[in-house]
Amino acid sequence: MKNFVLYYKHIHYFCSEYSIKMNSKKQVLFPKHQRIFEVFGENIKLARKRRKLTTIQVAERADISRNTLYLIEKGNPGVSVGAVFNVMRVLGLQDDFLKLAADDELGKKLRDIELLGKK
Repeated sequence: MKNFVLYYKHIHYFCSEYSIKMNSKKQVLFPKHQRIFEVFGENIKLARKRRKLTTIQVAERADISRNTLYLIEKGNPGVSVGAVFNVMRVLGLQDDFLKLAADDELGKKLRDIELLGKK
């Protein structure tokens, strides 16, 4: 049984390390696109402060680290979508998540051009 526990701990550690390394690729954005993330982060920070919630409270309720919350509020594009969603959920903003990519104006225009071109 002791060997099994050691084996389990080793596998768990390996999987954790592998997962971290797989997800550590840095996201590179143009400055104007990075600014969108920064504004989003500022909006999240303002929403948290309006609700008089501390970073500790939000991080605990979202089941993320305070550092991850800090990265979200700073506009870091490398944070997982799940972490961002959980913060929005804690702040009562989860329905705003549905607004992302809801109006696909470019796609609609391309489809309309295609439809007008067919006879």
